Amino acid sequence: MTSSTPALSHAAIAARLRAAGCVFAEDEARLLISAAGPAELDDMVRRRAAGAPLEHVLGWAEFCGLRVSVGEGVFVPRQRTRHLVRQAAALAPARAVAVDLCCGSGALGAALAAQADLAELHAADIDPAALRHARRNLPAHAQVHQGDLFGPLPARLRGRVHILVANIPYVPTAEIALLPAEARLHEPRTALDGGPDGLDVLRRLAAEAPLWLAPGGHLLVETARRQATAACAILSAAGLTSRVTEHTDPPATVVIAERP
Repeated sequence: MTSSTPALSHAAIAARLRAAGCVFAEDEARLLISAAGPAELDDMVRRRAAGAPLEHVLGWAEFCGLRVSVGEGVFVPRQRTRHLVRQAAALAPARAVAVDLCCGSGALGAALAAQADLAELHAADIDPAALRHARRNLPAHAQVHQGDLFGPLPARLRGRVHILVANIPYVPTAEIALLPAEARLHEPRTALDGGPDGLDVLRRLAAEAPLWLAPGGHLLVETARRQATAACAILSAAGLTSRVTEHTDPPATVVIAERP
């Protein structure tokens, strides 16, 4: 005996997700059905209806045309961050040395490697769970390091990095409670909380970035729009020139700093 037909299965799942508040219930139902066998499907639907991010349930997220492995407790790459990747790829010289700091799942590094000519790619994060996914997502030649910011990078990279991307946390601590439950309850706080004004990690990053960037090398970070002026001031104080670039759909603000 077979279970219900695919059409009925889709309708039942979509109704269950819709009742749980999923805005794109029909699309999500299709994705879940395509990703799971009959034995796993009910559990996946239950997890999604209970509020787990769809990407955690599926085990992957779409980012810059790539299917990026993610899982429970791992930051899900945001679609707005595609703007940062496009800007980084446009600035990368041929045979660039690139670093993805606070790399999480390695989504930025993987997308950059797909769009630019990289001689070396290094990625680092403090979270071992995230790095397990980064090792799956990044190309085979990438070197993955565990540790805080620049700490685990090999010393030979000092003064040689052409492109440094860092999807650092920038949500002010007091605003964490206002985030959607999918982020607030299911993603690591270290990937979200940027300190009292959201710029604490940027200050630490800016203090060391000039030591690692090659002359003419670029650092790219995402911020909230209201933080951009303060972010530029922090980077300027560290000896970097900076500018802001924005995208409207989806809204994104990226600060680009250059070592003169």
